[in-house]
Amino acid sequence: MPLKWTISHADRMVEAVASGQVGLQDIERYLDDVMVSNALPYRKLFDASQTAFGLDGDDMMMLGARLSAYTGLGPIGPLAIVAPTPELRQQARLFAVLSPADRPLKIFKTAKAARKWLEAQPSGAASA
Repeated sequence: MPLKWTISHADRMVEAVASGQVGLQDIERYLDDVMVSNALPYRKLFDASQTAFGLDGDDMMMLGARLSAYTGLGPIGPLAIVAPTPELRQQARLFAVLSPADRPLKIFKTAKAARKWLEAQPSGAASA
């Protein structure tokens, strides 16, 4: 599986690691699990340092539409994206632009820097 994640309710944290070729369906499964697990308000670390995304412009627009639907469900927690290469950072910036959520979002070159930033971010409680 090219996208693996863990949800820690105790820490109010979601950590995802992408490896290999990640497509739209992989990200949709991840987002759906975060939503049904009531983890939308949690802090999220998305580590893309081991991946080559296979998302085109249409995929990004569909991802933006899905995220729009989720924003109506309540608060969305901060997101740190690890994107060490210029290509990954460009894709992460496009995601940030298309994401309608009103939440802190930052792109980092290393997971260490991303974790440090996330630790300083508040994380809301899970919705009922």
